[in-house]
Amino acid sequence: MKLSEFNYNIPKKLIAKYPADPRDSSYMMVLNRQTGEIEDKKFADILNYFQKGDCLVINDTKVFPARLFGKKEKTNAKIEVLLLRELKAEDRIWDVIVDPARKVRIGNKIYFDENKLYCEIIDNTTSRGRTVRFNNVGDIYRIIDRIGQMPLPDYIKRDPTELDKETYQTVFADKIGSVAVPSAGLHFTKPLLKKLEEKGVTIARITLHIGYSVFDPVDVEDLTKHKMHSEYFEINKEAVETVNKALKGKKQVVAVGSSVARALESSVLTTNAIKINRGWTDKFIYPPYEFKIVSRLITNFHPPKSTLMLLSAAFAGKDELMKAYKRAMKQEARFFSYGDAFFII
Repeated sequence: MKLSEFNYNIPKKLIAKYPADPRDSSYMMVLNRQTGEIEDKKFADILNYFQKGDCLVINDTKVFPARLFGKKEKTNAKIEVLLLRELKAEDRIWDVIVDPARKVRIGNKIYFDENKLYCEIIDNTTSRGRTVRFNNVGDIYRIIDRIGQMPLPDYIKRDPTELDKETYQTVFADKIGSVAVPSAGLHFTKPLLKKLEEKGVTIARITLHIGYSVFDPVDVEDLTKHKMHSEYFEINKEAVETVNKALKGKKQVVAVGSSVARALESSVLTTNAIKINRGWTDKFIYPPYEFKIVSRLITNFHPPKSTLMLLSAAFAGKDELMKAYKRAMKQEARFFSYGDAFFII
């Protein structure tokens, strides 16, 4: 398949700038892969699609306010620093993106928080990418949480607010490490999760820390030549036992988002069960692909030519997905991270 087959034009008015309130009041399109039937629902209706013994798999990663604004030493030029990931905690070394990059060179220092926090540029990685070392200020995450802004994607054309620290986060977020939210999880509320458990649905928690590269469009027409950026993930013993029990019982394994799908499909045994796993995955899922673990997928309506859209197409089928997206635009569904839900069964 070619990348150009996954292009579409999205009206700007359909790109959601704010989340639904309450979260589970968002629109949900349900696509049946076998029949091609499409239903229009509210996300809270998802309860009706589960049976006792089914397994819901969620990503408990937590987004941190990774966008910092500082000043360059001597010149006081304003520099934006987007923290991507911590490379060596003991040495306080991070991968970052700087803007404007032309003003930031190896050896420069950028100061934050009334000069109490600074980072020194120690290497160039890409045109805008840098490796930096922070000074020793103790718990850097505590400072970042206080001075940083949530790293909303560029297509949300507004400045982040303090409210985004709550809304650009799932209700089950726990382990700090992401610079992008697992958006499919944004539709869940704590009461809805409780109702699922009361129905006999098991919930497995895995962790995959999502990098900012999730927003990068694929730029090669031949999909076999695209290389994913690696992301760290963990699937512990409890999650493995929960998922494998559902598989053994012929129950549904419902992945909440592409990050969950990638982690599960990166941990498959020859018996078509999953294993305890931790490490880095660069697994790129695109059509055609045979899913071995995931039997249903909760996702959003994603940007054209994105790896997220390609994974959805691998699960739903390319033609079915494109029809669904076309219908979603006619329905004026809300697209992208803060947008509506797409449930593929």
